[in-house]
Amino acid sequence: MPQQLIKVARPTKIELIKLRRRLVLATRIQKIIKDRVSILILEFLQIARQTVETKRALLEEFSEGYKALSIAAGYHGYIALEKELIASEKDLAIAGGLRNVGGVRIPAFELKEEEGALRGYSLVDTSSWLDQAARLSGKCLETIVELAELQRSLELLGKEINRTKRILNALEYLIIPSLQATIKYLYMKFEERDREEKSRLKRVKVLLERR
Repeated sequence: MPQQLIKVARPTKIELIKLRRRLVLATRIQKIIKDRVSILILEFLQIARQTVETKRALLEEFSEGYKALSIAAGYHGYIALEKELIASEKDLAIAGGLRNVGGVRIPAFELKEEEGALRGYSLVDTSSWLDQAARLSGKCLETIVELAELQRSLELLGKEINRTKRILNALEYLIIPSLQATIKYLYMKFEERDREEKSRLKRVKVLLERR
């Protein structure tokens, strides 16, 4: 498929110089964007691996927490355990921030609950099983917050990778080839003019010699 030529006001040497400068600039930008895409993809893959590991860890923590809570419920009874859990309810706070990765601002979350979600119950009337369930529940909450940060980061990085790739494709398959084709066309025009000029001068010379 022939490349579309860039419209120029007049096929002059000045326009040719401008096009060559634009081509140099586009080539430099292309390299910068390629490097940026590589950085973003590496970061995306690293976070994707962390996400898989965090999900696996969360499932294990949920399993351990459920086991500990089931034993605590069997030890104390569901009604007594429910009363302790209701009495220990607390509001959770999550601190949010941003960090820059390859020009993309991705979130950073932190659970602001030092004692976990199930503290505040009576230590006298409860057993160590409830302590273990509380500790594991707090650990699950921390992992959930971490997983939310990772998944949101993947979403933002994925969008930026797609957007940057579209720009890169436009440079590689549209802008740079069009500049190259237009520069080549102008060179051909200038060569054609030179040939015509030489031919005209030869004819003038022949006419002058005949006189």
